[in-house]
Amino acid sequence: MGAIGFYLFYGISWIVTLLPLSILYLLAYLIFLVLYYFPSYRRKDVAINLKNAFPEKSPDELRSIEKRFYKHLADIIVETLKLEHMSTRSLKKRFTITNPEIIRRIQDEGRDVVAICGHYNNWEWMTSFPLFTDINCVSIYKPLTNTMFDRFMNGLRVKYGMSLTPMSNVVREIISNRKKGISTLYAFISDQTPAKGDIKYWTQFLNQETPVYLGAEKIAAKYDMAVVFFKNQKIKRGHYHLTLELLFDHTKGLPKYAVTEAHVRKLEELIIEKPEYWIWSHRRWKHKSELQYG
Repeated sequence: MGAIGFYLFYGISWIVTLLPLSILYLLAYLIFLVLYYFPSYRRKDVAINLKNAFPEKSPDELRSIEKRFYKHLADIIVETLKLEHMSTRSLKKRFTITNPEIIRRIQDEGRDVVAICGHYNNWEWMTSFPLFTDINCVSIYKPLTNTMFDRFMNGLRVKYGMSLTPMSNVVREIISNRKKGISTLYAFISDQTPAKGDIKYWTQFLNQETPVYLGAEKIAAKYDMAVVFFKNQKIKRGHYHLTLELLFDHTKGLPKYAVTEAHVRKLEELIIEKPEYWIWSHRRWKHKSELQYG
């Protein structure tokens, strides 16, 4: 997307998202038609991913999941763009949290937290987490190649108090915050695909050999951080509920890959329960392993 295209997109988006979500969901239906039917978006990739992940399911079941996924993806698009004009009050009605006190206890001990989630349900609305806690919150992200769109998305992500830092800068961020005595929650999205040269670990995920980033585990173990999984569930259209699950209170001295396997299994459980809410269009399995693993 060039500069002209971006500014055209931004102008239209800014105006259209002044509308309430109830109206924007009509636009979501049109987006669904484009994504699913014509010209369609990665239909072949989605079909292959679903078939490999759920070989026990019938073709009709897989097509049903595929269609529900594209409807959900269209909703995610308009819900994310709506952040431009969504008030704090409105978002807190639509995105709720069960037990933020887990973070408070760790913060009171003067410690840090690694929070892990996946591209499941509306992960962009989770950037509102600072509204529910007073711990410093930093989201670890992978910069987009399109710098204008990257700045646009980052602007939405910091609106409710979240700070951002790329993975390449996270250690410096941690050192800086610890020197200042600032307890911090570092949020990682766990299901991104490492570049081929960065792959250090493979695991079984959704019936397939899958490369996994080890950054969250390494950071947590190095600084003995607690590890929390963000279980994000969809209650109904436009309404999500987050439950915090404490995976490890302390991580120093844990067996290698224990943290990684724990959060991978948690995400896998969520996806198996409601597969349509994960991003199947992501080319998660573009790299193939020649290794054997346990």
